[in-house]
Amino acid sequence: MDSGEYGPGKFRDPLVTAKGEPRAHVRLERLATLWFNTGTLCNITCAGCYIESSPTNDSLAYLTAEDAAPFLDEAPGDAEIGFTGGEPFMNPHIFGLLRAALERGHRVLVLTNAMRPMMRLMVQVGLQALREDFPDRFVLRVSLDSPEPGLHDRERGEGSFQETRDGIDWLVAKRIPVALAGRLWGREEADLRRAYAQLIAARGWSLDAEDPASLVLFPEMDVRVDVPEITTACWDILHKSPSDVMCATSRMVVKRRGEPAARVVACTLLPYDTRFDLGATLAEAARDVALNHPHCAKFCVLGGGKCAA
Repeated sequence: MDSGEYGPGKFRDPLVTAKGEPRAHVRLERLATLWFNTGTLCNITCAGCYIESSPTNDSLAYLTAEDAAPFLDEAPGDAEIGFTGGEPFMNPHIFGLLRAALERGHRVLVLTNAMRPMMRLMVQVGLQALREDFPDRFVLRVSLDSPEPGLHDRERGEGSFQETRDGIDWLVAKRIPVALAGRLWGREEADLRRAYAQLIAARGWSLDAEDPASLVLFPEMDVRVDVPEITTACWDILHKSPSDVMCATSRMVVKRRGEPAARVVACTLLPYDTRFDLGATLAEAARDVALNHPHCAKFCVLGGGKCAA
């Protein structure tokens, strides 16, 4: 593995690393999760947002149910459908998107900050209707970066912890299925899960902090930190498999501002990099992905991060 400083050849060539070693690639083994980016607009600007979502970034346009339909029709019937953003509940078409997936029999995962956009009356009514029509078929995964208000607010803005906490309180009270997503912050995972468990117990949330599906803890993704390039030899060195990496089982649909139609990219982390644009259909996108970005190394291979449930 190459572990030197970033140089002009690092994360450039899809076939070889800066040292000339064969770069690792990942084959799509099965499409277990199909993600849709609902748009990059968000109600807040987070300090470390990998997709640079904000109240002004509309680089990815709002998806509609019509945009999503061809991909949903092409997806395997047992695939989980994930919706991310931006903040999905800012998209005025969100319930059309959710119902399009649920009515086709898919399980659905929605990533949200559970703040003001989700707490609007029309969204609350829509979520409760989904709860009645599709019980136990969808989950809202709420971003709660830390069980400590100070850390969460440092990332997402003053008062955001309380607003998100109140949103989770509402979801739990309405029996809408909830999961949490946090960040490791350099802490031991067992210690951090205990801290989340204390918050969960104090709030009376029906969540299990020890269950990795109920509480997902993500590694850090600072692209300024140097990371090794992943070579074909790394699988044995790290005792890992290409099957462990997100792009072995997932793809994401995006609609870039100004483009005529939605496209398929390799994963949720790389919506802008055209090297990871795989085509206009899921069939076109079922090809190998070169691990040719720092996120591939830091988040997926070395960090073991996965966005799916």
